[in-house]
Amino acid sequence: MPVAIVTGASKGFGLALARELSARGWQLVVDARGAEALKAAEFGPSVTVIPGDVTDPGHRLELVNSVSQLDLLVNNASALGPSPLPALADYPLEAFSDLYEANVVAPLALMQLALPLLTKVDGTIVNVSSDAAVEAYEGWGGYGSSKAALDRLSAVLAVEQPSLRVYAFDPGDMRTEMHQAAFPGEDISDRPEPSTVVPSLLRLLDERPPSGRYTK
Repeated sequence: MPVAIVTGASKGFGLALARELSARGWQLVVDARGAEALKAAEFGPSVTVIPGDVTDPGHRLELVNSVSQLDLLVNNASALGPSPLPALADYPLEAFSDLYEANVVAPLALMQLALPLLTKVDGTIVNVSSDAAVEAYEGWGGYGSSKAALDRLSAVLAVEQPSLRVYAFDPGDMRTEMHQAAFPGEDISDRPEPSTVVPSLLRLLDERPPSGRYTK
């Protein structure tokens, strides 16, 4: 039975992915900051729920220590930053720092902890990215630049760990709470549900193309 850690799995893309992996017979460890939402989510069998914040070193250690085998790490948990999205000229620097802690530092720290297990099985890392990492959208300087940094970490790690598959996966716009927070008061019902994007990531896991940046 393959084993995966999926962060940010209480809702949105993380929840949809965790449910599908569980249905495929994976053993999962999932987390999220919202303990009640995480515990209330219906994942299926063989899922260990560990509420917590990925910016907490102790929580990251708990996630990795909960498994003796690891085939897949999905760094899905992330923060948007202030809403409405501020221009860079007005971006609160403390919030900017917090954003990088959640979207760049925490994923790197979790990858560092997981590498000894992943390298044993030539495993896979998926870092969930965004089109804001490669396109310049007004107001998206904080979030977009943090995802661009995560993309670069993914690319360099792939070079340094050639036995692994390291993917920066851009799921595109989705109908999620985070996306709604980026567009307060707007109707985002035209965006696809996260569950419709999951098959694109599953194809990566099944086909294992070379490490790189992939979109849905």
